[in-house]
Amino acid sequence: MLGEIFYWVLNMSITASVMGVIVLLLRKIRKLPPFVPYLLWVVPFIRLWVPFGLASEYSLVNLISKLTTRTVPIYGNAGSLIELTTTNYIMAADDYFPIAYKSSQLEAVFSVASVVWMIIGTAILITSIVIYFITKSEIRSARHYRDNIYLSDKVSSPAVYGIFKPRIVLPADIAQDDLEYILLHENTHIRRGDNIWRLIAIVTACIHWFDPLVWIFLKYFLTDMELSCDHRVLSKSGPEKQKEYASVLLNCAKGRTVFVSSFKGAKVKVRIENILSYKKITVFSGICFALLIVIIAAILLTNAAV
Repeated sequence: MLGEIFYWVLNMSITASVMGVIVLLLRKIRKLPPFVPYLLWVVPFIRLWVPFGLASEYSLVNLISKLTTRTVPIYGNAGSLIELTTTNYIMAADDYFPIAYKSSQLEAVFSVASVVWMIIGTAILITSIVIYFITKSEIRSARHYRDNIYLSDKVSSPAVYGIFKPRIVLPADIAQDDLEYILLHENTHIRRGDNIWRLIAIVTACIHWFDPLVWIFLKYFLTDMELSCDHRVLSKSGPEKQKEYASVLLNCAKGRTVFVSSFKGAKVKVRIENILSYKKITVFSGICFALLIVIIAAILLTNAAV
């Protein structure tokens, strides 16, 4: 049973790696606003969790399947309105529900590999949980300032702690003049539920720990989270505030942690360049970008037809 689970996890990881590399290439297009690549990261993360997808003749997987993969039908017939398929990149089995390996040697390999996968994945997940609670312990002695805002001598950069009852924790010596932009930034994280998505992304990386690309995707996902948050703040405060916002970011350019939405949550140089080059998008541009996201997602999330 564990070997079968690992078989499909490995397949999902291969699919997601291809889709994630495409997102990495798309984020190189400088004319795309930061929220576009941030939303597109949903595609590889879905691929890392869901082994099947709707069959489509427009799917990118159609091109890949002509090389070295096999499309396995799950539900529906070829040409029907709803047809679910999965892509088998490994092709080490003759049947799939349940998996019947092509040889006893392959079955033994996947049996051993699945145990190693589970042990290391569990160890990484437990380590992440311990680090998270150690990080969260920094706010236990924080002093209440107002609303959900706290001050602490133990943090060096503003950040949002917690998921269901998020708190904004600020350094005790924070400059009052910087509060406007810091709170705009952190409240944007809270409204978007970024700490929830951060948690899901970290758990996903723990499950697919054996794939080095997944850790690269995690890094850029968290970077794009901050860049898109900056973009949202500027869209609310106006482009005339760009220099002031960049200045506040420099003032807070200190330590950070992967487990919280920190004001200094990505490379400062990259964020400042994006802030200073910010241009407000028009309604028409926003609609075009939304359509672009839907089209790309449809191409990358669907599977090849049988």
